[in-house]
Amino acid sequence: MTTSDYRKVFKQLKAKPFKLKKYMKHNAPKKRSTGIATRKCRRCGRNKAHIDSYGLNLCRQCFREIAPKIGFKKYS
Repeated sequence: MTTSDYRKVFKQLKAKPFKLKKYMKHNAPKKRSTGIATRKCRRCGRNKAHIDSYGLNLCRQCFREIAPKIGFKKYS
């Protein structure tokens, strides 16, 4: 279940508090402590191709866009 799906359901169940409580108990996504979904790009939220070096926490696509601004040079 994606993030938007369960949030949409929460909006629909606000009028029914008991059903909302039961839904949250059984269907809310768990906080992850390990795995690929724990590290997300802080700019776009993408999980894959994550660059954690130097505390960047960016995906490679975002890194390519802002690398010159933060002082990285391309050596080919």
